[in-house]
Amino acid sequence: MYVVGVTVYVKTPFVQQFIEATFDNARNTRREQGNIRFDVLRSEQDPSRFLLYEAYRRRNDFTRHQETRHYLRWKQTVADWMAQPREGVKHTSIFFGDGEG
Repeated sequence: MYVVGVTVYVKTPFVQQFIEATFDNARNTRREQGNIRFDVLRSEQDPSRFLLYEAYRRRNDFTRHQETRHYLRWKQTVADWMAQPREGVKHTSIFFGDGEG
């Protein structure tokens, strides 16, 4: 399992537009064969801070995701809405869901 956590700080005037664009990316990503999960989380303390939690079967499934039309559209659309560069942290699963590693 390959998991990516992406933290995004969005400029306040663009929060709703960011959510809509991110939902489009998330829905399309869930249709990808190698994607297992795509969660969009919003901070309770800072409503302009988001965490995208993405799980893929393998690392190359994530790499393929970054080449899809919907991801490239999302990346271009939201670029100017970010208050700072997004931070992606990559992980390898050692315990996932019901315990499948």
